Amino acid sequence: MNNMIFGQKSVMNILIKKLHKDSVIPKYAKEGDAGLDLTATSKWFDADGNVCYGTGLAFEIPTGYVGLLFPRSSNAKKTLLLSNSVGVLDSGYRGEVTFKFKNLEDEWSEEYNIGDRIGQIIILPYPQVNFIEAEELSETERGDGGYGSSGV
Repeated sequence: MNNMIFGQKSVMNILIKKLHKDSVIPKYAKEGDAGLDLTATSKWFDADGNVCYGTGLAFEIPTGYVGLLFPRSSNAKKTLLLSNSVGVLDSGYRGEVTFKFKNLEDEWSEEYNIGDRIGQIIILPYPQVNFIEAEELSETERGDGGYGSSGV
């Protein structure tokens, strides 16, 4: 693994296992993209009525990193909502990466098909966190202003 230094590309090798003959190894659509596209190899409905898609892929994410699963921007053209908003692929998970979508309409009209790019993965480092209880927190301009407090 290389570290990113002022615009230089950082490259990380991730082991990936194809679980399905039609699995597609993720790739970037364009230079500079953060997310790698994931493709559907299977589709089913679960007991809660979600439409589920398998990618036919399993990843070996290194310890200290996480894979974050997002819908693609083209999802805005569909009536689907990723059921957990952002998927978290922990470094210890070795099963198939899947996506579950809820339908925002009464009927299923805007589904993905097998072979469609259904989501994307971004792999990022994360720190180990140790929470320390405090009686007071430092002052900031925002303070405890919540939703919409920035005026936007």
